[in-house]
Amino acid sequence: MSVESEQFRSGFVAVIGRPNAGKSTLLNHLLGQKVLIMSDKPQTTRNKIQCILTEERGQIVFLDTPGIHRPQHKLGEYMAGTVKEAMREVDLILCVVDASKTFGSEEESIVRLLRQSGTPCVLALNKVDLLEKARLLPRIREWAGLAEFRAIVPISAKTGENTPELLRVIFAELPPGPRYYPGDEVTDKPERFIMAELVREKVLELTRDEVPHSIAVLVDEVEAKRTLVKVRAVIVVERDSQKGIIIGQGGQMLKEIGSRARRDIESLLGSPVFLDLWVKVKKDWRNREDMLRQFGYKPEE
Repeated sequence: MSVESEQFRSGFVAVIGRPNAGKSTLLNHLLGQKVLIMSDKPQTTRNKIQCILTEERGQIVFLDTPGIHRPQHKLGEYMAGTVKEAMREVDLILCVVDASKTFGSEEESIVRLLRQSGTPCVLALNKVDLLEKARLLPRIREWAGLAEFRAIVPISAKTGENTPELLRVIFAELPPGPRYYPGDEVTDKPERFIMAELVREKVLELTRDEVPHSIAVLVDEVEAKRTLVKVRAVIVVERDSQKGIIIGQGGQMLKEIGSRARRDIESLLGSPVFLDLWVKVKKDWRNREDMLRQFGYKPEE
């Protein structure tokens, strides 16, 4: 093995935590660009998404996973299974915890999963910018007594505080290895997937109650014209009443969703975009195996 390959470290890191712990915010910060959608709504992340960070010292393939929660439908069961699968197939687990929150049942579930996995784990105590300094050390001690962590690193994904130290710790835990992906790739997901997620993010921003959790987005057409890219996407809901909320009075809600999503998609593609949005009802799609496969939440059998 060459000296260069010994110095270059690489590996797969599963990023886990309860909903709203700040996993997506952290990964977007580490990657230096927006790859994952963000929202204060629970269960924003539904799929296991690989995010690739490449530096001279090595390459980290982060597996962003859905927030750990108690499943209430088949989609939720799939999301929970995705977390456990990711924890088994990686070199390291990065557990992201909201340090400003008190220890609760979700945290108990996380600790139980960590003990069962047997995979080395680094704990990131996130949102320390919201925590009084006097409370930080007791919070570190509290978590240190719950599981065997390779390191506990207090950070703020929002401000970037101490994130270089977190990366140093992660790289130190990874073995010497190859580049799994070209250095300019930041995700394993195709552009259509990211565009659909950007549309879903805007629905999460603009709607409330059950509506955000009841939607899926499919991009079914992308056509590159001479001066712009035409994107056709379908927002799928479970009930007619939800369709009315998404469209809004006089179509205003759908227009606002489209306007916000178009700006992000243009940034992603680096080109002017014409975004054509439609809304369809697929009753109880979150409990239908065929719908979950169609929307990419469950692999084809």
